[in-house]
Amino acid sequence: MKIKSDRFRRVGMPAGFKLRISPTWLTLAITLFLVLFENGSFWRSLVQAVGGLSLDNLGFVVSVFFFLVVVINLGLTLLCFKYTTKLMLVPILLGSILASYFMNKYGILIDKSMIQNVFETDSKEAFELLNPDLVKNFVLFGLVPSLVLLRSDITYKPFLKEIGSRLRVILVSVAVLGLIAVLFYKDYAVVGRNNRQLRHLINPVNYIYSVSRNVTRVMRDGKIKIQPIGEDAKLETTAAQRGKKNITILVVGETARAANFSLDGYGRETNPLLRKEDVISFENVTSCGTATATSVPCMFSVFDRSSYSSSKGKRYEGLLDVLSRSGVQVLWRDNQSGCKGVCDRVESEKMPESDLEGLCQGGECYDMVLLKDLQDYIDRLSGDAFIVLHQKGSHGPTYYLREPAKFKIFTPECGTNLLRECSDEEIVNAYDNTIVYTDYFLSQVIDFLKKNSDKNDTAMIYVSDHGESLGENNIYLHGMPYLIAPEEQKHVPFIMWMSTGFEKDHGIDRTLLRGERGNEFSHDNLFHTVLGMMGVKTKIYDVNKDILAPSRHSPSIASSAGASPPGRNKQL
Repeated sequence: MKIKSDRFRRVGMPAGFKLRISPTWLTLAITLFLVLFENGSFWRSLVQAVGGLSLDNLGFVVSVFFFLVVVINLGLTLLCFKYTTKLMLVPILLGSILASYFMNKYGILIDKSMIQNVFETDSKEAFELLNPDLVKNFVLFGLVPSLVLLRSDITYKPFLKEIGSRLRVILVSVAVLGLIAVLFYKDYAVVGRNNRQLRHLINPVNYIYSVSRNVTRVMRDGKIKIQPIGEDAKLETTAAQRGKKNITILVVGETARAANFSLDGYGRETNPLLRKEDVISFENVTSCGTATATSVPCMFSVFDRSSYSSSKGKRYEGLLDVLSRSGVQVLWRDNQSGCKGVCDRVESEKMPESDLEGLCQGGECYDMVLLKDLQDYIDRLSGDAFIVLHQKGSHGPTYYLREPAKFKIFTPECGTNLLRECSDEEIVNAYDNTIVYTDYFLSQVIDFLKKNSDKNDTAMIYVSDHGESLGENNIYLHGMPYLIAPEEQKHVPFIMWMSTGFEKDHGIDRTLLRGERGNEFSHDNLFHTVLGMMGVKTKIYDVNKDILAPSRHSPSIASSAGASPPGRNKQL
């Protein structure tokens, strides 16, 4: 059977059917498909933003539908030409279903930071997100429409007529947008200003824009020459002069939020072992970002969060470079998806991915693997050392994979990555069990340092890269834009332990330090606190940002080098 319309007709094929359609109607059809079926999160958030659907706001909501159709269709019209149509539309269809799925299931927003995090996610983390529901949605709403499109016969007009058709689409689009502006400008201004998160929910505009920004950044960063900082860095006294070494371990936590640490007031006992240690937990610490790709390089940067950018993180050396230049031996051990460039110029180790009895299985390692053979490294040290242990921590949504069975204290726990299929109690139980295991791991780090405290001054810092949402306001995981991210994603634990010898030799008054635990700190303080702890003398050290400075009986080694005013860094 044939339909004589040139716009849309089906022709019998030996292996099925073939769609014949003009590019104008094709882009409009795909636009309607995207707006109606791939923007559920946006429509739910819009209706919530206007206080629920009613006769008073129905006109505005309908205008938003036409606005999205016009804008997305216009964009596709400008992108799709004779030899680029399928090349452009198939990735958009596949990308849109993935974006829609994760926005719907986890309540995430998609901006450039989220896309950067996606780019830097390793294969193991990506595999943990797979599930039958994702595969089903990808096949039905991504793969099937893409296959139909690939089998379609797109009928183009002669060049000048085709250009004329595109111009008519552009003119009609401009006219519709102008009419919407005249009738509803005030509504758009009010809703847009008070609900900035909505723009990060418009699929596929959100991820296309964010991907383009990241591609541009990567191309720009590829030409960057690393700028040194702290070129004057040196140790005030060496280990040989002191007769003992400074050994500090920094544990970089993953996805741990302070709200679930009993040391910080959480109702459940999630830190039973740390509570027995003489640790100090700082209660009001905020992260530099809400995702690893931003927070990790930022916390090791000399720049404050307010002045930090991904570009600066790549263009300038960081804390580990300054420590290494001063003469401190630096080691980065990773049980995560890498150091995000922080450890590129120092010694680093990726923990074993092969099976290791009791620690690793199927390529997944528990965090205790980070201490494996570390004593051998300590025994070979010739001077001071700064060791970073990058945890797997509480990385979700597969929280249940993060700890051995004996640490599953809170039950029942969510045993799937489909968090919306679990009750709130099951999700929190699974997450809290990861904190219990982190508590055990940190207690083992402290025991390790105690065993090395007779001949060395030892200390531990633990700080998480960012927090996590566990379903509050229907938001899960992390990575929300910082300005609108909930407190759960930004409030992180920060814990310190120091040996008696470390406190004595560095003039630390523990009573004074405990008085600091309620003050407001952030990742901005880490850079300068570590320099002070390691006794590194450099002009870029800022005593006002050193958490330990107020508790020292006398000026620290590092602070004797001079300090810049609060909120500012001296010349790099």
